[in-house]
Amino acid sequence: MMKFKSPPVNSLSLDFLTEFSISLEKLENDRACRGVIITSAIPKIFSSGLDITEMCGKSVEHYAEFWRAVQEMWLRLYGSNMVTVAAVNGASPAGGCLIALSCDYRIMAENPKFSIGLNEAQLGIVAPFWFKDTFVNVVGQRIAERALQLGSLYPAPEALKLGLVDELVPEEKLLEKASAVMAQWLALPDHARQITKSMMRKAVLDRLVAHREEDIKYFINFISKESIQKSLRMYMEMLKKKKS
Repeated sequence: MMKFKSPPVNSLSLDFLTEFSISLEKLENDRACRGVIITSAIPKIFSSGLDITEMCGKSVEHYAEFWRAVQEMWLRLYGSNMVTVAAVNGASPAGGCLIALSCDYRIMAENPKFSIGLNEAQLGIVAPFWFKDTFVNVVGQRIAERALQLGSLYPAPEALKLGLVDELVPEEKLLEKASAVMAQWLALPDHARQITKSMMRKAVLDRLVAHREEDIKYFINFISKESIQKSLRMYMEMLKKKKS
C-alpha cells in the first residue's frame, strides 16, 4: 500500500512526483510485489493535483524539469506491470484524478462532498493530450469531451454513474474493499493480465513517448504566457483568501 502524505493537500510538487516515481520503480523491481493500493494519509483529500507554485513565476528550466516529472509519473503508473488499485478517500481534482484514472480499478469513498474530475479548464489551463486519452479510455469520448471543456468536478455518486470510478463504498470500508479487489485481480496469472493491459494501453503510452520533448515545449510555451501566469496568480490569491 502506498499512502500519499504531503500536507496540506497532497499537491503534486516536483519533490512529490520524483519520490512517487522512484517508489513505483522500486515496487516494480521487487519480484515479491505484484500489486499496489494507492490512497491518501490525509483526511478528506486524495490529491489536489499539480502544485500551482511549480508553474508560477519560475524559470523555463524549472518548468521543463517539472513537466518531465509529471510525464514520468504517468508513464510509470499507466504502464505499470503491477495491479494498481486507487482507494480514493477524498477530493481528487486534476492531477489527483489523473492518478486515479491511471490505475486498473478505482474505488471511492461514498461521500457526496468528495469530488473527482479533470477541472483544468476552470483555471484556464488545457489538459494535455495524454490526460485526455487516459480519460477517454475510461469514460468514453462524449463524456470526456463535455467534462474537459467545462472542467467538471463530479461528486462521488455522479462519478460512479459516469464510470469515472468503478465502485463506491462507505469510507470506513474503503481499504478493506480495495484489499478484496486486489485479491480478486491477483488470483489471475500475472502474465496474461500484464500482456492484456499492455495491449489495451500501449498506443496511448507510445504516443507520449514519441512526442515527449514536443509536449514539454508546448507546456513551457503555454505556462509562460502572461495571461496564464496572471490566471494562476489570481487562483493562488483566491486560495490564500480561502485559507485566511
